[in-house]
Amino acid sequence: MGKNELPTNLLEAARYFADPDVCVEFVAKLRWADGPTCPICQSTEHSYLKTRRLWKCKNCKKQYSVKKGTIFEDSAIALDKWLCAIWLIANSKNGISSYELGRSIGITQKSAWFVLQRIRLAMSTGSFESFDGTVEVDETFIGGKAANMHRSDPRRATRKAALTGNKTIVVGAVERGGRVIAKVVPDTTQATLEAHVYDNVIQGSTVYTDNHTSYQALHLAYTHGSVNHSADEYVRGDVHTNTIENFWSLLKRSLHGTYISVEPFHLFRYLDERMFTYNERHRDDQGRFMLVMAMVTGRRLTYAELTGKS
Repeated sequence: MGKNELPTNLLEAARYFADPDVCVEFVAKLRWADGPTCPICQSTEHSYLKTRRLWKCKNCKKQYSVKKGTIFEDSAIALDKWLCAIWLIANSKNGISSYELGRSIGITQKSAWFVLQRIRLAMSTGSFESFDGTVEVDETFIGGKAANMHRSDPRRATRKAALTGNKTIVVGAVERGGRVIAKVVPDTTQATLEAHVYDNVIQGSTVYTDNHTSYQALHLAYTHGSVNHSADEYVRGDVHTNTIENFWSLLKRSLHGTYISVEPFHLFRYLDERMFTYNERHRDDQGRFMLVMAMVTGRRLTYAELTGKS
């Protein structure tokens, strides 16, 4: 790999970002194409304190680092570890646990968990262009299984418990051959599920769902087709929800296989991660890494905010 070539795999990334000065220069160029800008007063007049890797603004006299105003802010973890962590999570098919990340880059599990949550914040897009064409919509339940309930729990043997007991509801939509969007919802009522469709799918598009009664009025605004899963019908010509169910499978594989236990309070962050890797599946490792790096600025997450203490 040449001196000015960016890494294309994890080994190259670890070598490339081993030099702290290279890390600072790399992040600075991404943040400030026209040179460092003071995050406090926006002045471009500055001096550089090389021994401390800080800039000093000549206008407001404040010092600032390349971490200021990014997900790295107020973190004592060095940039080489941060950048390798971003590479790992951006290119992990099934996610990476905080224990594994901690061992990989040499930090504690608690610090690794905080790092991962900050990176997931950078992965969140905030908004999507509305879908058109052929769109599949479905909902799923995330959480404990009825079979794991205590034997004395009367809900254990009921179908309702098997479907919804102790679980968080997630609704999603995927454009065939395109992107997916998913979010946590409080229930599966018609108002809730219809709102998800109307918010994300252009009216007049083709929408395929299962035969849930909450979707029954979609034909008023969409070309709507459904399959009856309760009657073992999963495909009828072009009508199916296999694409969105494939995304649910990928999501649950990471939640149950990698992360083991995810609190409902944090579930939306893990959805952001899985949506990012699915939606950017056509990029190579370097492309996904660079895309996350392009979104680290302007986003900050404190530990108090993350744990619900602020």
